[in-house]
Amino acid sequence: MENINVILVDDHVLVRDGIRALLEDQKDIQVINEASNGKDALEIVKTIQKPVVLIVDIRMPEMTGIELVNILKNEYSEKPIKTLVLSMHDSEEYVVQSIQAGADGYLLKGSSKEEFLKALHKIALGDKYFSGDVSDIIMNNFVNGKVVKTNQAITNNKLDNPFKLTKRETQILNLVLQLKNNKDIAEELNISKRTVEVHRFNLMKKLNVKNIMELNQKANMFNLI
Repeated sequence: MENINVILVDDHVLVRDGIRALLEDQKDIQVINEASNGKDALEIVKTIQKPVVLIVDIRMPEMTGIELVNILKNEYSEKPIKTLVLSMHDSEEYVVQSIQAGADGYLLKGSSKEEFLKALHKIALGDKYFSGDVSDIIMNNFVNGKVVKTNQAITNNKLDNPFKLTKRETQILNLVLQLKNNKDIAEELNISKRTVEVHRFNLMKKLNVKNIMELNQKANMFNLI
């Protein structure tokens, strides 16, 4: 087996430093780059030609780990890239979203060094790896039929909404993406224009977007409309 090239994607420098230090004495593993968010990681990915394993956190600014994994699967499928989600979150929601986005593995940050290295090696070889607790969630959701298909993109499941939008915010999101202005939305929903402005601001903040184009892209990615 060739050496495993790793890219660390985490917004916490201490976490990246810790992983790098953990891998330093592994002769067959090399950390070749780092990124503090998904957007920066994508810029690195564009230059990648050799096989790599991205170790990805979930909650990051600019672009979440789940978004990153989903984009890699759908837009960079020709790249020799594997993804291991390394998260402190063992919630069913995050696990299911990560798998549907296309993650090759999901490991908790509290896992042992031995399990971490085992996961890296298996994923680099083309296998999948999910820790014990995560495997229970997979059994509950995928094998027992709670989720439609394991290979179905994250955009195909409306339950995969990590943004916790309210019913009103979802209504306004749909109208905003129809390019209706605040006045028209207020009249249609029989609420004040100021209320629409507040909901619209909250939408942009929750989805971490700056304009309508980004809002539309993220709404479609997570099937929010």
